[in-house]
Amino acid sequence: MSAKGKVLVMDDEQIILDMTREVLKFLDYDVMSAKDGLAAIDLYAREKAAGAPFDIVILDLSVPSGLGGRETIVQLRKIDPGVKAVISSGYSDDPVVRDFSNHGFDEKLTKPYKIHDLKNMLEQIMNKPRA
Repeated sequence: MSAKGKVLVMDDEQIILDMTREVLKFLDYDVMSAKDGLAAIDLYAREKAAGAPFDIVILDLSVPSGLGGRETIVQLRKIDPGVKAVISSGYSDDPVVRDFSNHGFDEKLTKPYKIHDLKNMLEQIMNKPRA
């Protein structure tokens, strides 16, 4: 049985990466992770070039020691204008989170998120046609 899709998760907090990776595996997704935007961009480009692109990327809004989601999505859209992206943050009042679609994202995920919310959001985005 093949996975439902391939997801890239970028977050600077290891515990969030570990937990999200385990939940995504449980939900039958292939998952890879990155600690900051530069690593996410490199991984995205490498996997796309290898013919194994990601179906969805989940990007943390703020990465204090590196590139956050706002900057990362701009670069990912240059590599792949049809990238399906989710902004993830604990700051639900941030302008990027509130107005995610005008910042290049398909959806938002407010931390801490529930497995049910993550599952539903992923299924919704997987069924959306690529841009």
